[in-house]
This record gives sequence, structure tokens and C-alpha cells, in this order.
Amino acid sequence: MTLKSSSRGAVPPFIVMDVMRDAAALEAQGRSIIHVEVGQPSTGMSKAAAHKIAAMIGHDKLGYTVADGIVALRERIARHYHETYAVDVDPGRIFITTGSSAAFTLSFLSAFDAGDRVVVASPGYPSYRHILSAFGIKVELVSVDAATRFNISVDHLKSMAQKPAGVIVASPANPTGSMIEPGVFRELVNYCHDNQIRLISDEIYHGITFGMDAVTARELSLSAIVINSFSKYFSMTGWRIGWMIVPDDLYRSIECLAQNLFISPPTLAQHGALAAFDCKDELEANVAVYARNRATLLRRLPEIGLPTFSPPDGAFYFYINVAHLGMDSPEVCRRILNEAGVAVTPGLDFDPFHGREWMRISTAVSEAEMAHACDRIGAWMKKFTAP
Repeated sequence: MTLKSSSRGAVPPFIVMDVMRDAAALEAQGRSIIHVEVGQPSTGMSKAAAHKIAAMIGHDKLGYTVADGIVALRERIARHYHETYAVDVDPGRIFITTGSSAAFTLSFLSAFDAGDRVVVASPGYPSYRHILSAFGIKVELVSVDAATRFNISVDHLKSMAQKPAGVIVASPANPTGSMIEPGVFRELVNYCHDNQIRLISDEIYHGITFGMDAVTARELSLSAIVINSFSKYFSMTGWRIGWMIVPDDLYRSIECLAQNLFISPPTLAQHGALAAFDCKDELEANVAVYARNRATLLRRLPEIGLPTFSPPDGAFYFYINVAHLGMDSPEVCRRILNEAGVAVTPGLDFDPFHGREWMRISTAVSEAEMAHACDRIGAWMKKFTAP
């Protein structure tokens, strides 16, 4: 007997999670594995936030909050925009979410109907296209490269025969770490606003930049949806807490969707996120480690035989070409994991067009782990390329 199942669930896997699973299986066998496959800071939550949460456990009922989150956190995020970007944001436009994943879900459901077309860069974060597809929204992938800093440009949109309903941009971007230059970003935001294209700006890597300041779309447009998270800069991945800046015309629909889909964001995580804003010195020290790891890879990758990559402007990733190895990236990454003990992510996760030629390495680890990962991959490369 075959029971009905939905085609909405027939989305591709998030391959990095499969890599994590395979690495965990090797560790369970006693293997030493260095994890540079996943975009997860190795540092964990800041100490002050952890202390605040510990004090609350057993002394607070930690029940539901309202769907858009506690007022104190929304007000603190608004203050963050004033302090960081000199942009005034009404706390009443800030919506707390269960990680950025919930923010994307709420954004897509509130802004687009089934059958609408949304433009997504390739390479790019795979869950954009997978979530959109599950909702019956058509994904228009645009192949991008270093010429456009691996992001969508106005020229891409102008060249399309049909105007899309929306476009997703990320700066810094995953997997490349590339950023959109401020003037180019302004041009893109203005074009989308003037042509009634809903722009969704993924800003979850803000705070982790190297030599270029990040620009928030909220500075440029009131119609854009801005998404951010406490997972990356604030090192709170497992706490599943993020936020959105929501345009006036979508706030009530997002609120109703969130009430039904999620009820409210995690209460304990909201209080931890509030405390995390007071840990700037600790958080900036983490970014300094990422910067040193970035410098290590800039030097070591050419030395070990991986010379082709685009130096990242932000985030904590390197996107590295492996086409010269004569294998596709899933096979390269399988061999590096099994033979070198380093978990890395194949580019196929991020780019169905050219991803078999690329792999991603995360620098969100300790300096010792980064150096050790280079040593292991370098030793593997010597064996692989030996005559």
C-alpha cells in the first residue's frame, strides 16, 4: 500500500548536514576529525549571556512570549542599528524569530505566492532555494562569479525577460564571503524598490568583516526585509534565535504566520541574546581569530596546492576551486574526510551549475585547528599528487 506524500518534501538535502553526519560516524569509531565543514563558531555563547541564562533557570517560569518577541530585546536591537549603522529603526518593526531559518520561512510565506519567481545567486546558501521550492515558489538561479562579487546585480535583473517578484541578496555571502560594495548595493536596493521587486537582505554575517564595512538594507529602503541572526557574530547557533526588520505592509501577516507556525521564539534564548549585546569585547576577540585564520589560509592554500579562490571580504568561509584535482567536489571532500580526517563541504551544496568544481572551508575554529587542518590537507595533497 502506498500512502499519499507531498512533493513539497522532495527537496534536496542540505549537504553540509550530511557531511556532519559522516564525520560524526568516523568520530564514533575513534577517528580524530577537524570540523571546518559547518558555519558554526567554535567559541560558543559569550560568558555574560551564559551567566544570565544560568541564573534564570529554576527561577523563571520561561513561558511563551508574544509572537514577535520580548520588548526589551526588540528595543536593544533597535539601539544596535543606531549604534552600528547610525540608522533609526522603530522597535515595533523588529520581529524576533526562531533563528534566521524561521525568518526566511516567514518572509517567503508573507511576501510571495506559489508560482511567483524569486531570484537567487548561485553559488549561494542552499536553503533559500530549497525553502522557496517547498512553498511552490519558482526559483530563478543566476550564476554569479567574482566579477559581480558573487552576488546579484542590477544588470542581472534588467536582462530578465520577466520581472521577478523578489530577489535575495547576502553581504557577506555564504559560501564565498564576498560583499557588495556600498554604491552597488544602493543601486540594487533602489532598483528593486522602484520596480516593486521585494528585496530580502540576508545580513547574518554582519559584524564579521575584513576591511569593508557592511551596509544594512534598512539604511537604503523601508520596503526591504532585513534578516539577521545571533548564530554567527554572537556565537549562538544552537540557541535558534534571530530577527527581522519587517516593512509596515507585511508585519501583521508575519505576526499571524508566526503565531500559528511557531507560537513564539525560544524564551530562554531571547534573554541570552539580550545579554550578548553587552559582550562586545569577547565577540570582537572571536572576529580577530577569524581574521588570523583568514590570513593563515591566504598563505597556506597556495602552498598546499589549492591556489584558486576569491579572498573573502567577510563571514568565515573560503570557497576553493578543486577542478585541477580531476575529481568532482563531493569525491574530493569524501576523500579529504576519510583519508585526511578533515570535514569540508562540497560546492555542490551551494551551486548546482559549477559546484562540482569547488569546496568550502570554514575558518570559525581555533587558530590551532585551522593550522592543523591545513597540515592534514597539505599532507593529503602531497600523497594525491605524488607521481
